[in-house]
Amino acid sequence: RFDVYGRAVGVERDGDDWRVVYLGTEGKHRPADDIFLPPTLEEEDLLSYLADLCHEWASPDHPEVRLLSS
Repeated sequence: RFDVYGRAVGVERDGDDWRVVYLGTEGKHRPADDIFLPPTLEEEDLLSYLADLCHEWASPDHPEVRLLSS
């Protein structure tokens, strides 16, 4: 789980691909079809890749991408 500039995002492997979802406050989630992670992306590179990909979401209240849990 990541906090991507204020948005809760879940990322997990689905076979060789990455599955990305937006996480709701009530335990619900929906596909994050606007976030594509290349299958070759390594887990240790997720945070920096998400920061680069979604940097337009940054604001003074949410200036960074953080790992919430692994």
